[in-house]
Amino acid sequence: MGSGRDFLGAFFDPDGPDVVFRDAEAQRLYRRFLDALGAPSLDRLTVPLVCTFGLSAHTIATRENWAVHRDARGAYDPGFLGGDLFAALVRAMAGGALAFYEHAVGLGLRVLALMPPQRVPAMSDPAVFFAAQRVLRAELAARGVEIVDLRARVTDRSGRQRPAFSAADDPIHGNLAFGRLLVADLLDRGL
Repeated sequence: MGSGRDFLGAFFDPDGPDVVFRDAEAQRLYRRFLDALGAPSLDRLTVPLVCTFGLSAHTIATRENWAVHRDARGAYDPGFLGGDLFAALVRAMAGGALAFYEHAVGLGLRVLALMPPQRVPAMSDPAVFFAAQRVLRAELAARGVEIVDLRARVTDRSGRQRPAFSAADDPIHGNLAFGRLLVADLLDRGL
């Protein structure tokens, strides 16, 4: 439906048992999705909703966003990345996505969120990337979203995605092998 960064801020409006995407192309694709499933609105879905909205931790972790929080040596204050201020900033940055998940769960849907590939591009701060994911995962779980998390199966000791599960031609996405693991996990969950 669009780039992950497009689904962090306010990207939709609740419309009773449905949503309206603010971007015309996203709205068109959403309606086509519902039509293909014979659902007149989001609350009428008869299948679980699998989503990645708001999980582009590499965007949240863009280095320039966090420079103000580093000291003269370039380090964060001890406890910052695990603290309340950091969590509040991450929640604010992903507020639109968190609101979408909350709305969908509130409609009685089974909602699953896919943790992203563990790829940290050069534009992103790795410490923020991993810390932001912890916040997002906790926020989603608190909203009743099931988490599909393949990290233990696809990462090395550093927590980064292994090359065998990484797209060779970009620094962010997984490859077909990663996708196959995701589909297998979803099937194991009864989807």
